[in-house]
Amino acid sequence: MRLTRIHVPERLAVGHEVTLPEAASLHIVRVLRLAVGAPVLLFDGHGGEYDAVIVHSTRGAVRTAVLRHQAIERETRLEITLLQALARGEKMDWIIQKATELGVHRIVPVALERSVVKLDERQADKRLAHWRAVAVSACEQCGRNRLPAIAPLASLAAALDLATGLRLLLDPDATQPLRAHGGAMGDSVSLLIGPEGGPTSAETATAVAAGFKAVNFGARVLRTETAAVAAVSVLQFLGDSAAAD
Repeated sequence: MRLTRIHVPERLAVGHEVTLPEAASLHIVRVLRLAVGAPVLLFDGHGGEYDAVIVHSTRGAVRTAVLRHQAIERETRLEITLLQALARGEKMDWIIQKATELGVHRIVPVALERSVVKLDERQADKRLAHWRAVAVSACEQCGRNRLPAIAPLASLAAALDLATGLRLLLDPDATQPLRAHGGAMGDSVSLLIGPEGGPTSAETATAVAAGFKAVNFGARVLRTETAAVAAVSVLQFLGDSAAAD
């Protein structure tokens, strides 16, 4: 039987009791209808997961007893930093969800000139909290025990400063294919994905000047959400293949 997995923001410890977040408590009571004594899996984002059991349940709060820690890791070998141009609402949520499922280490939303969505500081803070909740939910579903870091919305210059390892810019006009860098990734790679209308020539030049290599993903122009998920999948495959050689 697959147990319900729940992220708890506080550090967990065997032998302690912990009250679950309100949203998780409501889901357990109203949707799953789990009773006292039901087993659940908890994780705090710092590695491993914890066997726990419900010891108290009301409409608004569920408390669990932490029984055992399992040192299970499901992170990928390759640390990918995804520098993702800001996309409109549901598309950005989908990118973050799928990037989390695919094992991306860090996601940096980037405000570029052709980004359809424009956010002020208050809106950006609200969206950041939402994106982090999307990542938590994706981790609960896919089995990750460590949350990807999701940075605040950044300018291109600030985002480029966060890049590590091999630096790649997906560009349909590039002459070199993404797969050409499979043997040069090492342990980390940063991938820059443009917005719906693509980066401007000036933005591309800025990225190249910062050490990014322009690569293509075939003859077709992909939507920004398709490009992010497809490219991350290929990078993970290339990283695993390089490690196996």
